[in-house]
Amino acid sequence: MPAYTPQRADFDYIRRVSQREPDILRELRDETSKLPMAGMQVSAAQGRFLALMVGLTGARRCVEVGTFTGASSLAVALALPADGALLCCDVSEKYTAVAQRYWQAAGVADKISLVIGPAVETLQGRINDGEGGSYDLAFIDADKSNYDNYYELCLELLRPGGVVMVDNVLWHGAAADPNADDPDTNAIKALNAKIGNDDRVEAVLLPLGDGHMTCRKRP
Repeated sequence: MPAYTPQRADFDYIRRVSQREPDILRELRDETSKLPMAGMQVSAAQGRFLALMVGLTGARRCVEVGTFTGASSLAVALALPADGALLCCDVSEKYTAVAQRYWQAAGVADKISLVIGPAVETLQGRINDGEGGSYDLAFIDADKSNYDNYYELCLELLRPGGVVMVDNVLWHGAAADPNADDPDTNAIKALNAKIGNDDRVEAVLLPLGDGHMTCRKRP
């Protein structure tokens, strides 16, 4: 069968047949859609995928780099067991205040620790405290210039067999454009190439959202 290029109708169909996201997540998505930076939030399909990965990996300890208004963190926290824990790293008190309202409303706030500040410092601090190799799942969706740093630090925090996922790795098609040459695009291109040759992980780039790189840390 020849290669097929998905059309807009295909993505509408995917939304219709995928499992419905919880109402609290839909309400958060609706509120976020009215904000100036609404495009930063993950898609409903990505939220479902994150929740599925929590279940598939049996994750109990997770870390997120880039929280925004909380769609991805809420999807993860809802999927975690009662004793699960999620570390959220972000620099915005304004947008994460929205996230905290929904964490409370969903009854998962006790699972989440939010640290406001540079994520590189937060993650390195956890490593310095002896938490390396103790996390099950990581999700990276923050400033692109630091993607390589986040990837390395999250990989160090993960246990063998743990999963790190990176969002926006297609970067609206710019990652595949040889003529695209700006700092963010170049950072994404460099990380994609690095992961493609990284013997420490098994990885696949999925055309989910704006490109979703999923990596399993080899035992």
